[in-house]
Amino acid sequence: MATLTGIVLAAGKGSRLGRPKALLLTAEGEPWIARAAGLLREAGCTRVLVVLGAAAEEAGGLVPVGCETLVAENWADGMGESLRVGLDAASGDAALITLVDIPGLPVAVAERMLEQPVTSHTLRQAVFDGRPGHPVLIGNAHWDAVASTLVGDRGARDYLAANGVREVECGDLFDGHDVDRL
Repeated sequence: MATLTGIVLAAGKGSRLGRPKALLLTAEGEPWIARAAGLLREAGCTRVLVVLGAAAEEAGGLVPVGCETLVAENWADGMGESLRVGLDAASGDAALITLVDIPGLPVAVAERMLEQPVTSHTLRQAVFDGRPGHPVLIGNAHWDAVASTLVGDRGARDYLAANGVREVECGDLFDGHDVDRL
């Protein structure tokens, strides 16, 4: 069985929302960070890394016990920098990556991403009615190459497209939308 590192990208300042999403809580009072980390653990990740940036000191207190906190010092450069920090610290066969601003994402989506065997060469992305989204599953054979392409807020999108990412349709499980307004 493959060993997985889960990565929660939670470094942005939430400019459209007006505050860092890493500081937000669900209506039930659960931190969005804890929700994302819990999803990755429940899906089978043996390590969970939470990448913080804006409001890192305050958000660090919301990271669940047992998760590792990383700070993307250059977080303002965009999601690509946060992903680079997460991949640099990842271990195991593959990384399952999600965003903090999808608090409604059900674990069933992550589980579907892992239904097929995972190897160091795996490259998968959840899609919702054909629209690319998260989580993304990247085997460790791709980590260095992905990191070398990361620029701004595009993340791994270009690398995934150029390297035959396998799209996993999850529109029957969730709409895939992130939260930009409360």
